[in-house]
Amino acid sequence: MTVSAWLPARVASVTPTTPHARVLMLDVPGWPGNLPGQHLDVRLTAEDGYQAERSYSLASSGVGARVELAVDEIPDGEVSPYLVREVRAGDELEVKGPLGAYFVWRADDPSPVQLIAGGSGVVPLVAIARARIAASASVSPMRLLYSVRSAGDALYAEEISAFEDRGITTSWVYTRTAPDGWNGRTGRVDADLLADAVWSPSMNPLIFVCGPTGFVEAVADALVVSGHDPGRVRTERFGGS
Repeated sequence: MTVSAWLPARVASVTPTTPHARVLMLDVPGWPGNLPGQHLDVRLTAEDGYQAERSYSLASSGVGARVELAVDEIPDGEVSPYLVREVRAGDELEVKGPLGAYFVWRADDPSPVQLIAGGSGVVPLVAIARARIAASASVSPMRLLYSVRSAGDALYAEEISAFEDRGITTSWVYTRTAPDGWNGRTGRVDADLLADAVWSPSMNPLIFVCGPTGFVEAVADALVVSGHDPGRVRTERFGGS
């Protein structure tokens, strides 16, 4: 389920999801389909021929020519400011993918699944959760821990809030500002929080961690120290090391 050539993509719709993020639906003729957790590359070409490429996780999976991205703006970035602030339905760009065969979930794996996201790292985990919900025959228990700066920074907030009703236990942590009346945790994800929100090592869960590099490294290290098998902790990160 991968291709090596750049494919033309047309923007089908643009939906603001936070003050600094958008959900983009792209129509990509020839798209071969993708597994939940995979990503693609986006290429923009300026009128003077200058090109810029960036990788973005897919919020969609399965077959079909329409793919879904959620893009969070990176200040001073080359690609994300355009995708968040400038691109409109009908615009064209290029994509390559699907990419990545490691950070994926398959419905025939019965293992308990723990999803841990920091910020926009929730995008591929939403794809995994959606696939779990759609796979009615799957018996994999699943949990999601989502760390965001504030409620207004959460991507897919309404959909994620409904995961509990679809059999996916969801925990939130706010690192800066919690909503009014919040009785849960506020601050960075630490070992104590992970011990409360994550399947225990004795369950041997398959764990997916995605987010900024510092967040992913800290979470993965804490999981291993607490006894989780390093080979069962799959990570995907973005930003500087």
